[in-house]
Amino acid sequence: MSWLNWFWDEHQLLLQQCFSIPFGFLFYFLATFGFLSLRCRYLYMCIGGFILAVITMGIYSILLFTSVFIFVVLVCTVDHRSLHKWVFGVQMLWQTLCHIFLQYEEFYQPQLFNLRLVLAVSSLMLITQRVTSVSMDIQDRRLTLSLNGLSLSESYEVLLPVISYILNFTALLGGPLCIFAHFVSFIEGIDVNPPPNPSCVVSVKLVQVFLLEYLRYSFLLIVNYTYNSNLIYGVISMWAIAMVLRLHYYAHWQISECLNNAAGLGFCGTKAGCTDWSGLSDGGFWVTESSVCISEFARRWNATTANWLRRLVYKRCKYFPLPLTFGFSLWWHGLRVGHCIGFSIWAATVNVDQYIQRNWLPKLSAAWMKAICVSLSWITTQIIITCIVIIVEFRVISTYLTYLISTNCLLECPKTTEVQCFY
Repeated sequence: MSWLNWFWDEHQLLLQQCFSIPFGFLFYFLATFGFLSLRCRYLYMCIGGFILAVITMGIYSILLFTSVFIFVVLVCTVDHRSLHKWVFGVQMLWQTLCHIFLQYEEFYQPQLFNLRLVLAVSSLMLITQRVTSVSMDIQDRRLTLSLNGLSLSESYEVLLPVISYILNFTALLGGPLCIFAHFVSFIEGIDVNPPPNPSCVVSVKLVQVFLLEYLRYSFLLIVNYTYNSNLIYGVISMWAIAMVLRLHYYAHWQISECLNNAAGLGFCGTKAGCTDWSGLSDGGFWVTESSVCISEFARRWNATTANWLRRLVYKRCKYFPLPLTFGFSLWWHGLRVGHCIGFSIWAATVNVDQYIQRNWLPKLSAAWMKAICVSLSWITTQIIITCIVIIVEFRVISTYLTYLISTNCLLECPKTTEVQCFY
């Protein structure tokens, strides 16, 4: 029994996503065989998200439902030309208040870790992505949500796809971010042109999740073995503990991708005789970790969120788009001390890397010089990301410094940062 409790505590977030996968398969088979009408498909996604929120977050699920209610009110009352500004401002204000409440709880009651509240705030961050994506679609005239002159039942039919998209159970506890138009196209066309059976690809990706967790355990062994006063061992130990933290992200992204695939989302067609289910992905371990420069790593890390930030901030800023994008990402993450320092380092190094890519690398003509430059760039990227991840996940510099001199802190690190690492 104690072993089961340990397993649940260590992998609670992964298991919650795993428990939702059968309901994803159920939706796929009911929809493809024609047992669900269009309205029922939207309701399945929406009600599934509502139930999942209540079960996993308890009373704190009200934070999510309040956000959805506010968005619906804004859609019904605000002119479409200024809707995005209202949605962006009100949603970020509400999310910031929730972050402040979470940090207040953590500061005054550090011994009582509230997983439900942490999960609610992290899910609220994902809802912020979806509501702002819809509001940008309306502002850019990609989507029309006009409720003028419509009856109550007609307004319900217009708003149901949006509410279903926001509360979609396949994306409630974790990304990736699906574009609203793709979500609607999928729901409306799954019975006419269904994607192939996702059972095989989901099974393969679940095995990959297991391998990622096994790899994380292997890196923990490296940490325990290499930790001593030796400088080289200390550097290896720091890199290994940062890899342990990053592997949490990869595992959660992979299990979220499994859940979306189980419902039929993420299918991109057939390439070279093989089905491609990579339409919804926040980044794979090998692809992301093989990035040879910090700017490339930034684009591949949490890819759908990076695309959302690019659309929301980077492309809309005439001046200083890169610092403002990282600044908003810092705000979106909760403005913690560790985030402030880590994101500042990340923004500065990306800016320097872009300058080098533009001005220095084109001057290298010899192949061996380029090979050496690429190798050194990959090593530098790993060093920078290691420093950023440790600073961000440990939240404050004092803990980071303690890490360098305390064996106990090192050994306890993976357990205390698991939930924080998730979002």
